[in-house]
Amino acid sequence: MQLEGKSVVVTGAVAGIGNAIATLFAEEGANVIAVDKQEERLLEFCESMKDAPGRVVPFPGDVQFQEVTDGMIDKAVAEFGTLDVLVNNAGVMDDNAAVGDMSEEMMAECFAVNAFGPIRAMRKAVQTFIELNPEAEEDDETIGSIINITSVGAVHQTSGVAYCASKAALLSATKNTAFMYIHKGIRCNGIAPGGIVTELPITMPPSDPFGFGRTSELLTHSSLLGMPEDVANAALFLAKEDSHFVNGTIITVDGAWTTF
Repeated sequence: MQLEGKSVVVTGAVAGIGNAIATLFAEEGANVIAVDKQEERLLEFCESMKDAPGRVVPFPGDVQFQEVTDGMIDKAVAEFGTLDVLVNNAGVMDDNAAVGDMSEEMMAECFAVNAFGPIRAMRKAVQTFIELNPEAEEDDETIGSIINITSVGAVHQTSGVAYCASKAALLSATKNTAFMYIHKGIRCNGIAPGGIVTELPITMPPSDPFGFGRTSELLTHSSLLGMPEDVANAALFLAKEDSHFVNGTIITVDGAWTTF
């Protein structure tokens, strides 16, 4: 088992990419705090994982609220005695609207969930890594790893301005955090998925006609779709000590979509 005994927090753990990551990590021996706002489905998932090598403990909540992002980190320490990995996966899509048609509500939701929530979680995780390792010296081995699920939309125009800009903010925060703590044993990397088979197309709001018309021009360049497990495998690599020299990097998992 590649993550035996590791203490991990995974947000958006009920479906899609987050579910694949939480499942794989638990199967590899990690103890996982599974976070999601869909409480009933979350409890069902955790119950389904009761025979996994690692424990999966539910933490219901919406990551746009600080009490949730702080609480889930505290829960990991309380349940497992430490924190090793934070996976910021929870996210929302926008309606493909261009900036001239974007609503205040859409902008607020995208930034609250895709940027502000993960950044607050990173703040709490970094503080916790340092508190739990007060004797760690500069250039020691990794004392904590943060994995942010960004998007090819952070640098490629795959959606509306609210989504793309919020994911770009998370990408920038990923690199800044890696730089700031480069000598503190804290690594921070991102994964940028392309088209992945998840529930997002079903749950996203109706598309703005003008914006969707523009983004559709890009979508026609790639008919390839990945699976959540493709992203989970990249996350597993970043969570392991095998990747100890990988820091401040965004791994693109998109079947070459962004080569167009």
